[in-house]
Amino acid sequence: MPLVVFCGLPYSGKSRRVEELRGALTAEGRAVYVVDDAAVLGTEDATVYGDSAREKALRGALRAAVERRLSRHDVVILDSLNYIKGFRYELYCLARAARTPLCLVYCVRPGGVSGGPRVADATDNQGQNDSVSWRPRTEERGRPLAAGSSALREPQTVDFVVSGRTQVNVPKELEQENTKAPDLPARGTPDFDKDAKGDSSAVYPPELMEALSLRFEAPDSRNRWDRPLFTLVGLEEPLPLAEIRAALFENQAPPPHQSTQSQPLASGSFLHQLDQITSQVLAGLMEAQKSAVPGDLLKLPGTTEHLQFTRALTMAELSRLRRQFISYTKMHPNNENLPQLANMFLQYLNQSLH
Repeated sequence: MPLVVFCGLPYSGKSRRVEELRGALTAEGRAVYVVDDAAVLGTEDATVYGDSAREKALRGALRAAVERRLSRHDVVILDSLNYIKGFRYELYCLARAARTPLCLVYCVRPGGVSGGPRVADATDNQGQNDSVSWRPRTEERGRPLAAGSSALREPQTVDFVVSGRTQVNVPKELEQENTKAPDLPARGTPDFDKDAKGDSSAVYPPELMEALSLRFEAPDSRNRWDRPLFTLVGLEEPLPLAEIRAALFENQAPPPHQSTQSQPLASGSFLHQLDQITSQVLAGLMEAQKSAVPGDLLKLPGTTEHLQFTRALTMAELSRLRRQFISYTKMHPNNENLPQLANMFLQYLNQSLH
């Protein structure tokens, strides 16, 4: 059955969409398995994406978990960042080897591909010089605040400007009092984070979010491993269930190629016969060249091919070429080629020696 790969940065609503798709497929009586970071790590930990070695191990564990679940009867959903196109290609090869369809669901936070949690109340002051200053907010839109207005009863806030960029609005009263207020996330739009709470139970630090945004490789439907591609912006856009069902259950699986196909089985005597035939060819060549002169065509019993004799060949040189031929032939064993192995070996020697 098909594989559904979800892709997107944290806080983009992936887990919410996974639960929506899982519920819809389960209601149809289909067996659905969800593989996510928490299922592999035991407890979800955002710091794994800050360590390249741990992240590589995580991708390997996710790939192994998906491979174990892929079958002809179950739907497998992979809920992870999957932001590296090379890893998505590996998943495509898994689906191709299992001869099952695959689709990609790309979740994007409103604001763009890198639209992760954004800094609240941050504005760019391009025209200001690099400076550090405190500016009391005593006016609203350039006008003095009216006496008795509700704004005067709120704590007075100030803007802290560093290098021409507004960093954060800090209440002046809280700045003067060294109270132990709980640390609030520096990034994130509260309404969206509340809606996307199911996306991840781990907290991603701002610097990690920025790093993930920089190295994020967005899916491209022109790549065969990224299609069919369904892009969802925000949580308000409905999940295209009809299109996903058609991609999963009506499309044919991608045909397997050489890298995902099992090699044909050979008989147990194939390697023995290969070794015996090539040894006989070498022995015949060493005997035939004793009476040959340059320009002769060496003929061996039981073969239709000829070897042009140009110089005396040593056993060491012929043995090296024999080992190369055996190594190549072992990768593509075929019992139908047994009667032609001697001719094939002579052809290989002709191409390698001339």
